Amino acid sequence: MSKIWLVAERRDGAAAPAALELASAARTLAETVEAVTWGGEGERLAPVLGAHGVTTVFDVGDIGSKLPAPSVAAAIAARWAAEAPPEAVLLATSYDSRDIAARLSARVDRPVLTNAVALGREGGSLLSTHAVFGGAKLVRARFTGEGPGIFLVRPKSFPAEPTGGPPASVVPLPVPELGSVDGAEVAAHHADLRTGPSLEEARVVVAGGRGLGEKGRFALVEELAALLGGAPAASRAVVDAGWAPYAYQVGQTGKTVEPEVYLAFGISGATQHLVGMKSAKHIIAVNRDPSAPIFQVADLGVVGDVNQVLPKLIELVRSRLS
Repeated sequence: MSKIWLVAERRDGAAAPAALELASAARTLAETVEAVTWGGEGERLAPVLGAHGVTTVFDVGDIGSKLPAPSVAAAIAARWAAEAPPEAVLLATSYDSRDIAARLSARVDRPVLTNAVALGREGGSLLSTHAVFGGAKLVRARFTGEGPGIFLVRPKSFPAEPTGGPPASVVPLPVPELGSVDGAEVAAHHADLRTGPSLEEARVVVAGGRGLGEKGRFALVEELAALLGGAPAASRAVVDAGWAPYAYQVGQTGKTVEPEVYLAFGISGATQHLVGMKSAKHIIAVNRDPSAPIFQVADLGVVGDVNQVLPKLIELVRSRLS
C-alpha cells in the first residue's frame, strides 16, 4: 500500500490553501494520505483535510513561540524510525515548510527535490516536474534510492478539490528531546497590510511592470485592482526598483497566482514572470511592444501606451460602478 504524508500549514487558524492543494494531489498518487500539523489545532483542521482526502492528521501540539521546524522535523523523523515511513512527504514552498524540509532531510539522511510544479507516476515511481532556467525548461526527476522522498511543491501547482470525505482522525505526534536545537523562538509576526483579497486567493489580479514609467504611476494599478475587487501585483523589475513591495511580486522568485483574470500593464513577459501567472484562466495584456512575449500567453492583447490605456480603463470601470 502506497502512503504519502504532507505537511499542513495553517493560516489564520484554518488550513492553508497550499495544504489543501497538496492533499488533493496526494490522493491521486497514493492509497493513503496523512498530514502533519502543529499548534494543537488538529481537531479544527480534521474536517477540511478529510474532505480533501486525508485520513489521519498527526498533531505535534502547541509549541508556543518556538520556531516550528525543529519540533515538526524531529517528530516526523522519530515516527518514521518507529514504523515504516511513507513513500514520500510533500511540503509547500513556504518559509516554514522549507525549514522543515531541510531539517528533516538532515535527520533522515534523504535529499530534497525542490520547486516541483507537477507530480505523477511512471513505472510505479513518483515523478516530479520542475521549472528550471527561469521557467524556460521543464525537467522531470525521481528518487532512485530508498524512500521517503521529500518534495517541496510550488503553491498553485494543483487545484484544491474536495471529495466530501469524512473528517480525518487526529493522532498526537510526540516531539523528542531537542536540546539546544530548540532554542530559536519567533519574536514577532509581520503581516502585509492590505485591503481586499490576498494576492494568492484573488479572482482578479492587476499587475504593473516597468512600462508604467515611474513609481507614482503604480498607484493606478492599485486603484484599478481595488475597483475590480482584486489584488495588485508587480513584476520583479518594479519591486527591485522600489515601486512596489516584495509582497506584490509575481514570478519565479515571487508568488504564483491562478486568478480568473490577470491584467498585465507594461509587463514584457520575461520567462521568470510568466512562470508565476501563466496558469491564470484569462490573461489580458497591454504593452507598447507588439513583439512582447506576454502577448504569446495573453487571451487579449492591446498594443498601446499603458499610461493612456490604464487611466481610461479606470474611468470606464468607475462609470459602470456608479
